[in-house]
Amino acid sequence: MSEAAALPATDGEPHWQRLHPATLALAIVRLGPRSLNFLPAVAALGFTGNWVYIVPAILAFILLSLVAAWLHWLRFRFAVGPDEVVIESGVLSRQHRTIPFDRIQDVSIEQGLTARALGIAKVGFETGAGGKENDADLDAIAIDAAQALRTTIRAHRSDAAATAPADAGTPAAAPSVAAEDRLLFAMGLRRLLVAGTFNFSLAALAVVGAGMQLFDNLLPFDFNFFDPRDWIDVAEDYGLDQWVIAHRWIAGIGALLSLLFIGFVSGIATMFFANWDFRLTREPRALRRTRGLTTRTDVAVPVRRVQAAIVITGWLRRRFGWRELRLQSLASDGATERDHQVVPFGRWNDIDPVLAEVAIARPGEDQPWQHSHRVITLGGLVGAVFATTGGVIALSLGQPAGWLGPMAGLLIAAGALFGTRFHRWTDLGDMVAIRRGWWKPRMTLLPHASVQSVDLKSDFVLRPLGLATLVFGVPGGSALASHEIPAIPLDTAKDLRLRILAARARQENPR
Repeated sequence: MSEAAALPATDGEPHWQRLHPATLALAIVRLGPRSLNFLPAVAALGFTGNWVYIVPAILAFILLSLVAAWLHWLRFRFAVGPDEVVIESGVLSRQHRTIPFDRIQDVSIEQGLTARALGIAKVGFETGAGGKENDADLDAIAIDAAQALRTTIRAHRSDAAATAPADAGTPAAAPSVAAEDRLLFAMGLRRLLVAGTFNFSLAALAVVGAGMQLFDNLLPFDFNFFDPRDWIDVAEDYGLDQWVIAHRWIAGIGALLSLLFIGFVSGIATMFFANWDFRLTREPRALRRTRGLTTRTDVAVPVRRVQAAIVITGWLRRRFGWRELRLQSLASDGATERDHQVVPFGRWNDIDPVLAEVAIARPGEDQPWQHSHRVITLGGLVGAVFATTGGVIALSLGQPAGWLGPMAGLLIAAGALFGTRFHRWTDLGDMVAIRRGWWKPRMTLLPHASVQSVDLKSDFVLRPLGLATLVFGVPGGSALASHEIPAIPLDTAKDLRLRILAARARQENPR
């Protein structure tokens, strides 16, 4: 497979090509995860005493899987035409699919660890028709051919965009200017280290602790970092047992330091694997993001399909000026990330240029904000009452642990009352900004033109107070819950709703 795969055929007959032969090597690598589905059958053979059939069964499974992968590779072919990609696939039933370049919204390139070693990549075509079944991909072609194919499609779309104004009687932009790419944001080694320290992972602590308990008999040492008694044993080995007995808190400090060490190391490792060599580039029609250490991904975010911007920070991050920027787009970022993370860890001077590229501006420092009504604390206060009541009942039944109920109720009530201060919003004329959260603050920047629907909701609590909640229907759907402004005056909600719907109508019916 060479760069010829990316060049369109010039004659009428399609120039059919196959995937890279390394596809078969990838099939062998994928046998590991797929073999888990075969484990119940192997276990059944063992339980019935037919141990002699286990090895032949495993070999038969491997052989059949390799034959199926070879047939799939043999029966899969594609062709790159002057303005389309044609794909034929299927072993028993054939499927013929034609994808015009004009329908391709994004060409993504992904490389796993094995694919990078083999010099191949997976190329995905997103058509924007909705649903993964309407997209297509080339599982494994040479990396240079993948990049050339993406360049071919980009050039076709850029030419179409450049000629459209000319047809309307205005001069087209110069091709050299349209083809220029600019680096907007990048993460180096130092930024990754700093980001990793703020990415403390409690989940990793649970995994390490469970692993040490599960594989305790297989470990070459008999020491549990999470058990203070083991730290006391270490002190005894060095003759410090009497001192430790007198000051047992030092054992707890040792265990705590171990937990913190594992949490910080796992956070740094996660950041390195996910965002190694992170680069965000401005292309003529999209923002292109490349990142990853073991799995290298190359994803484009079409500028015109961006619906909202979400700025996320943390209680500690905000005090050091660090934030994260995500873009909600019609082009989703895969099943694991519905929003596009375009600035994983940056300051305002990193985020503002990216926002400018998608025509979204954040509110100024002197922008006045309006607060939601304090009635939104009602849910938390009800939970606090239930926790306190449960604890009191437990104490009356002679359960000493019942005192935890009133303490939990007090904390829940205090958190609900404190969190009310951080439910704020402001209208900027052509955009609404929404702030929520104090432990992990989030600010959503939502252009009026991106809102498809605005629901005005009220209930038996809000209605007597003259309040309502605005719920915004935005295409693409954010992974960070729906966008809404809770418990604001009814007249204010109606006025904002009319202005947002009017902006949407003007966009759909320009004069």
